[in-house]
Amino acid sequence: MVRTIVQLPEEQAAALERAARRRGVSRAAVVREALAELLRPEVAEEDEALKRALAAAGCFNSGIPDFAERHDDYTFEP
Repeated sequence: MVRTIVQLPEEQAAALERAARRRGVSRAAVVREALAELLRPEVAEEDEALKRALAAAGCFNSGIPDFAERHDDYTFEP
């Protein structure tokens, strides 16, 4: 884990303390849970982009038999 220092307004710090006590966990656990929920859509987008990229890999044929070995020769001008 990475240690991070966050400054909170008094009201948020008090609410965080109450939430941690109510759940019987540390304040850090409440913050981690909240961040996981907040960041879930971004992680899902990254996962979806990876799935699309992997699905596209190998779908196209250049028609050049040795393109994988000599791609620089074919794609870059001298």
